[in-house]
Amino acid sequence: MSTIILTGANGGLGLSVTERLLNDAHRVVATIGPSGAGELPESPKLDTVPLDLLDDDATGQFVQSSFKKYQDMQAAVLLVGGFAMGKLEETTPEMLDKMIRLNFHTAFHIVRHLLPHFLARPEGGQFILVGSRPGLDAAAGKDFFAYSLSKSMIFKLAEFINAEGKGKNVSATVIVPSTIDTPANRQAMPGADHSSWVPPENIADAISFVLSETGRMMKETVIKIYNKS
Repeated sequence: MSTIILTGANGGLGLSVTERLLNDAHRVVATIGPSGAGELPESPKLDTVPLDLLDDDATGQFVQSSFKKYQDMQAAVLLVGGFAMGKLEETTPEMLDKMIRLNFHTAFHIVRHLLPHFLARPEGGQFILVGSRPGLDAAAGKDFFAYSLSKSMIFKLAEFINAEGKGKNVSATVIVPSTIDTPANRQAMPGADHSSWVPPENIADAISFVLSETGRMMKETVIKIYNKS
């Protein structure tokens, strides 16, 4: 059994990922936010920690205490993020700052504190980040500029992690889903074709594979999960 840090565990995607990681016999150290999509399961292998990931000092203390407590820390799976509409010309500096804080800083704060621990040991460690299709493709993201730009930064973050971790058993993988089939998204887009969306359980399956023995051998990986869209 290895230990996984999981952020956004009580979100729409996080609930499925938490369940899958526990079923895979991992110990999960899960950060949770004030508003979630549901209740997390009760398990002796699950530690939940309320944490504001925008607070760099608090995040650093969380990483230090978690790594000290669990020497078998294998990976960090970083799910926290947010979404906003708006073309480039409609985007204010405040809107852009909000998206960068939600989608980039919440991952960066974990990475910057955890990466030195992974680099300092022979077994290394993994980071699994969540990108987005609009973050890869400007044509797909032009109607939500701030969101798309902030998500594009996740791909660069992964590249820097992989550059630092090359030859040191440290890697970053970016999972890129299209629209995730969560209750919140169904409520927001009731007329959409939900059959083309990606169930969160399938994203959890992909994360499970990345954490497997074979998955740990993959390097500089971007996994696109688009279903029919």
